[in-house]
Order: sequence, then structure tokens, then C-alpha cells
Amino acid sequence: MAGGTWLYQNKVRPGVYINFESEPQTIGALGERGIATMALLMSWGPSKEVIEIEAGENVKEKLGFNLADNELLLIRECLKRAKKLLLYRLNIGTKATASLDTMIVTAKYGGQRGNNLSVVVQANIDDQTKYDVRTFLDGTEVSLQTVSEISELESDWVIFSGTALKETAGLTLTGGTDGVVTNQDHTDYLNAIEVYEFNAIGLTSTDETLKSLYTSFTKRLREEEGYKIQLIVTNFPTADSEAVISVKNGVVLSDGTKLSPSEAVAWVTGATAGANVNESLTYQAYDDAVDVVPRYTNSQIIAALKNGEFVFTLNNGKVIVEQDINTLKSFTPKKSKQFSKNRVVRVLDEIGNGLKRIFDDFYIGKVDNNADGRNLLKNECNSFMGTLQGINAIQNFDSQNDVSVIKGSDSDSVYAEVYAQPVDSIEKIYMKVISA
Repeated sequence: MAGGTWLYQNKVRPGVYINFESEPQTIGALGERGIATMALLMSWGPSKEVIEIEAGENVKEKLGFNLADNELLLIRECLKRAKKLLLYRLNIGTKATASLDTMIVTAKYGGQRGNNLSVVVQANIDDQTKYDVRTFLDGTEVSLQTVSEISELESDWVIFSGTALKETAGLTLTGGTDGVVTNQDHTDYLNAIEVYEFNAIGLTSTDETLKSLYTSFTKRLREEEGYKIQLIVTNFPTADSEAVISVKNGVVLSDGTKLSPSEAVAWVTGATAGANVNESLTYQAYDDAVDVVPRYTNSQIIAALKNGEFVFTLNNGKVIVEQDINTLKSFTPKKSKQFSKNRVVRVLDEIGNGLKRIFDDFYIGKVDNNADGRNLLKNECNSFMGTLQGINAIQNFDSQNDVSVIKGSDSDSVYAEVYAQPVDSIEKIYMKVISA
């Protein structure tokens, strides 16, 4: 006989289910933010698939470089603020190879990084029937295996083939190339990433066709699929949408590295993904940046903001986000000026994502569509909205009047309305100083 506790009266197996709690527990929790995604041309790693990179992770085996290396600059910038990056390698490239008699060594992945690999094969000093096979990357040993046959070798860096191992003091792989990236590769990426959950998607390309492609993809996911995400691109204010953030200028890092606006997209993508639902990026500092390129005059900054552009400025020696806004500027009664504020969008997106999560996981197909079932749903919505109000994401929420759940037009449907007033951040302070 089945048993245990119950939250709703929707158990499948016959049994006795007893709760020893006097107070009901909410099932609606805020979603985890901090997941970004980008597609890049790279010199190492699996091609045409999504690679999950956690902040602080050692990525050398996955990506062929340390995170501090210049080759991973955009990934490093994104992970300054994102908790996780869903990375997609756009290019396939050509694998570097080397051979000696009947022994063939091939890089595991295509790309120029394979040209930095070499192998050393020596007889084992303790067992002359075996070989010590070492793999080096940039002269540093990354693998050591002791085997008798070539078929026994397995490596994260190279693939051995042929009939027999041959001793060599150093065999360097050559011929690895990165290849080229086409717009079709980006289309393949968008098809692949659609099934993942993420908060922000960044496009570091300046290609206008790709900007339009990514914008259409993002709008479709928001409006038709219910995935509340935002796209970050460079110099595309014509998108005129709360779904799209357009980066205006770049920055200079403390080591002198200059990032173009398209490269700064990586940081904005990570920062947008990682921003809490009750957090604005306005006046937040760009990590490790000391200057902006180009600098703009006051009138130019005002014009950019009015045009819906995300601008970096220099303030008291720090590079800051002038205002955390998106490209929406054609305001309507249904989408007022507050929709151009990314903090407000994050709040509304969390309401959409959170309520959908509750409906999907706990209500659809599980709760009766009668007065009791609809009241359960309404109470859950109220609990979720109360959580948002508790962290100052929304304000003035009235649980008696701001949520309604009624029977829909079909026997299996309900109609719900939720009213919310997002909290914005203080951005303008007007003062009067009176001299006594």
C-alpha cells in the first residue's frame, strides 16, 4: 500500500496520505537566473553542439585554452556575471595530423589549436613490451599513458590509429585550420539552443542579416513559445523591442585590451542573464574596465538613450552602465515606457516564467477544473506574487483583487488575470539646496 504526505489530493496510487503540517506550503519558487548563451568561432572543442560551461570551471580540456588566455576573451567576459554559459562552437575546421610509418595521430577536434599538439613515444623502462605515450600541448604534458598496443590508447586530445606504435622523441601535429562560419551555422545554433533554458542570448557578429535573424528568433520564443529571454547585439536600435538590447560602445580593460561594442556584447549578455529579478544594471560597473571606446559627449549620450541604446560611460574613474534599457521606444498604451527598462522586463518575465512553471509542474492535468481547483491555483498565484513583493520586485500587490482565476470557455480551461506593478530603481534625483 502506498502512503506518505500530500500537498494536493492528486495521488495516483491507492493508499493513505497524511500531512503533519498545519500550514500550507507554497510550491511557487523564483526561477534561477544566470544562464547565458553565445555561439562563437573557436579553435578547439566539440563542434555544432551545446557545451555547458560553469563559472569558475577549468575549461582547458573542453576548449583547449585556459580561461585567462586571450583566445577565450569573450567567454571570460560573459562569465564575469553569468553563472553558466551555454556555448556553441559554430565552426568545424580541419583536424591537425601527424604520422610516423604506420602510426597516425589526429587531433580530437578540428581547429588551429591542434597544431600546438605533439606526442612522444618511448619504451617503458620497467616493461620493454610496453610504451609510454605522452601528449603535449604547447610543450606541457597533458596526457601520459602506458600501453602495449595502439588500440589501447584513449585521450582527450588526440586519436591514435594505424597498426603499431613507433618510438619518437617528438611528433608535432600540423594542418589544423579553423574553417569559416556561415549564416547557416548560426541557424543551426538557434535550432539547437531552442530546447535549452536560458535568460540571455548574445550575438557578437556585426552582420545585419544575423541581427535580424536572432531578433526574429528571440521574439518568436518570447511571444509564441513563452520563453522569456532577451537578445544582446551591437548597434541595432531599430529592433525597437523589449526583447533586444543594443550595445552602443566598447570598453578598455585594465591590461589595455580594447573591446569593441560587439565584443562588449559578451559582458552585457552575462550581466543581463545574471541580474536578479529585483536588480538594475544602471550605474553598475563593468568588471575590470578602466575606459570606454569611444567616449561620448553629454548630448550624444542623451541621444543614444532616447534611441534605446545601451551605453557605457566613465564616471569617477569607473566604467559604468549609463542606463539598463532595451531598444523599445515606440510606446503604446499596452507597452508604456516602463517596458524599456530591463529591470521591469525581468520582473514581468519572472512572473510569466514562474507562473508557467507552477501551472506546468503542478496543475495541468492534475487538478480539477472546479471552484476548489481554481481557488488552489489562485492561492498559488498569490503566494508567488507575495514572494516577488517580499524582495521588492513588485509593489502594492493586493491578493484580494490583483489575481483572478475563472473558468475558461472550454471544460478543461481556465482564464487568469494577474495585475503587477514592478518596482523600478531610483535613477534620477532632483534636489533643491537652500542656503540659510
